Amino acid sequence: MPPQRRQLLTLDELPVGRKARVVRIEAGTRALRRLVEMGFTPGTSIEIVADYGGPILVRVRGSVIAIGRGMARKVYVEPLQAA
Repeated sequence: MPPQRRQLLTLDELPVGRKARVVRIEAGTRALRRLVEMGFTPGTSIEIVADYGGPILVRVRGSVIAIGRGMARKVYVEPLQAA
């Protein structure tokens, strides 16, 4: 059997209430540094708390962080199965 491909989404495509795992970040040096400082590192579990059309509220490492859509598009995540 061929290996299954992971379904990757950018952070801004993830629906509210959905949990996911950060897979990769495609950003320049400054944006990458900022995202890592906020806790977005590969393997980290995140959850979308709110999305009102502007910045997205994301729970990461126990904190809720507002992240702009431009930055959110740089973070690729794998949705986690609902328990």
